[in-house]
Amino acid sequence: MSLAPMPRYLELDALRGFAVMGILLMNIVGFSMPEMAYVSPAVYGGTDTPDVLAWALSYIFVDGKMRGLFTVLFGASMMLVVERAETGGQNPATVHFSRMAWLAAFGLAHFFLLWVGDILFLYAAVGCIAYFFRHLDAEDLMRRALLIFTIGFVGYGFMFGGLLYLQYQAGLPGASAATIDSYLQAAADFDPDATAIAADIALHQSGFAAILHAKIENDLFQPLILLAYNLPETLPLMMVGMALYKNGFLTGAWSAADYRRWGLRLTAIGGLVLAAIAVGLIWRDFEILLMINAHYAWNWPSQMLMTLGYAALLIGLIRTCAATAWMQRIAAVGRAAFSNYLGTSLLMTFLFYGWGLGLFGTLGRAELYLVVAGVWVLMLIWSKPWLERFRYGPLEWLWRSLARKSLQPMRLPRKFD
Repeated sequence: MSLAPMPRYLELDALRGFAVMGILLMNIVGFSMPEMAYVSPAVYGGTDTPDVLAWALSYIFVDGKMRGLFTVLFGASMMLVVERAETGGQNPATVHFSRMAWLAAFGLAHFFLLWVGDILFLYAAVGCIAYFFRHLDAEDLMRRALLIFTIGFVGYGFMFGGLLYLQYQAGLPGASAATIDSYLQAAADFDPDATAIAADIALHQSGFAAILHAKIENDLFQPLILLAYNLPETLPLMMVGMALYKNGFLTGAWSAADYRRWGLRLTAIGGLVLAAIAVGLIWRDFEILLMINAHYAWNWPSQMLMTLGYAALLIGLIRTCAATAWMQRIAAVGRAAFSNYLGTSLLMTFLFYGWGLGLFGTLGRAELYLVVAGVWVLMLIWSKPWLERFRYGPLEWLWRSLARKSLQPMRLPRKFD
């Protein structure tokens, strides 16, 4: 028995389009610069006014929010797939776990063959856990999500705050040599010196085989480490997405006034807190342990608020502009989000890695956003014409075919006047 057709919600498609485009705003730094440049412009990327401004705007308005939105939408899409399987008489567990198994395989291939910033393996693993919460109603999902999120936030607050306490202890008169050495080692782990940065740039400007060998040698278990680290944030966000699908928020069932009110409130609160943190970090000259805390712990609540605020504001915009050509193009980007996400990684690694044009480490932070704009144009250009001819994006089709163990119909029926 074939699966029932999945209902299409413009709100979900366009939100996914905004999210996959927005993710590149932060990922571009990870594609083009040493890893810790993502955390601090003082490590790499420049502290001139344009670069600091680019960092601050990204930290306040982008970092974590687009990925958060993507995660929320993943939870909502999971509910859609489960509902469709049940309607079509399929075993929802079989359908879901087959999809997650192949998504994990795509994620591992993405990590080792293209880019270490993969989120697909993480989503596949966490999606397997989130499945077991599917029968909860929206209120229960929200309560449990917030509980898990709070536990994770407090845990990471203490863990990374411990670095600041170590710094304080090392600065006290009469601090032991062991304490000082522990502090210096902790700071060095997050603040690579010029030699380490030069080695990282040289590696990424080398060939494909050298980069792959370095990943296998140094980062073989990194996908599992990232899973453990991101689980306390990713699982609650997926559960929130499941809840917001069930209560109609993500499918446009709320009133325009509710979307506007919640969107403005949540975005303003989160944005003001992050703006205050960003000003403090600039004032402290991007002190590395403060940057680590700001990036990995202090931003959690504000990112959650802004993710939901963005969702509300964007749904209001999508409903208002639903019939416009540009919104239809963004929705097409969202329908082909899997292809656009992996296609972006292929394009960016070709641009920046040594097996392609080798521009890794050569562009300033502010300059990178010209590259982002160019990629956005490509996404908007190809997605809609493709989906006017085919049912799915190319990698969406491959994922479906593998998960269902049969080639799925791809080409749309021709229309005759």
